[in-house]
Amino acid sequence: MQLLLVEDDLEAANLLAGGLSDAGHTVHHVVTGEDGLARVVSTPYDALIVDRMLPGMDGLTLIQEIRARGIGVPVLILSALGQVDDRITGLRAGGDDYLVKPYHLSELQARLEALVRRAAEGTTTTRLQVADLELDLLKREVRRGDKRIDLTPREFRLLEFLMRYAGQVVTRKMLLEHVWGYHFDPQTNVIDVHMSRLRQAIGDDRSAPLLHTVRGAGYMLGPGAAEQH
Repeated sequence: MQLLLVEDDLEAANLLAGGLSDAGHTVHHVVTGEDGLARVVSTPYDALIVDRMLPGMDGLTLIQEIRARGIGVPVLILSALGQVDDRITGLRAGGDDYLVKPYHLSELQARLEALVRRAAEGTTTTRLQVADLELDLLKREVRRGDKRIDLTPREFRLLEFLMRYAGQVVTRKMLLEHVWGYHFDPQTNVIDVHMSRLRQAIGDDRSAPLLHTVRGAGYMLGPGAAEQH
């Protein structure tokens, strides 16, 4: 899983991130709610771990801001406040689970796995759409407007991944890991080659392209964003 940890206690954060990394997860750590929000808006995560008491923007406000943007990523709240009213407040703010400190790493990991599993079960879909671009997962068919588009299996997987995270920046590393399934040299041109082919296939040379290059970051699929080279 790719996880974001928002925790201002550096010692606790290092212990938790280390334990989750040892279990095979990728953990990004930030200290403030503001930085957490910036990360979530720009990067897709499988789940968030958010400390309730943060400097500046507190954890509950961060979660409310995330939900207000329509981002449904599962959120596990960590807090020393363990009364029933505290837990209810956290869940009503948009958290999906609430774990009271101190906790056992094994329980935290099990809760994360359950949250991600439930999220996956609840978001099963057979059709993705971004503007006039449509992808049918059952028929393995892609259309833009009334035109059917033929893609290779790799191009289909690449487009599916981009569409699932439409409106968010997808990095080269994420594409290599999730589309190719194993690690390449980040400097390899395999992504550039496939992106070029995909642009041509979906007819993205028109006045309103959907596939955008975000300079120094990666790629974004969606209407209205300015192309950045």
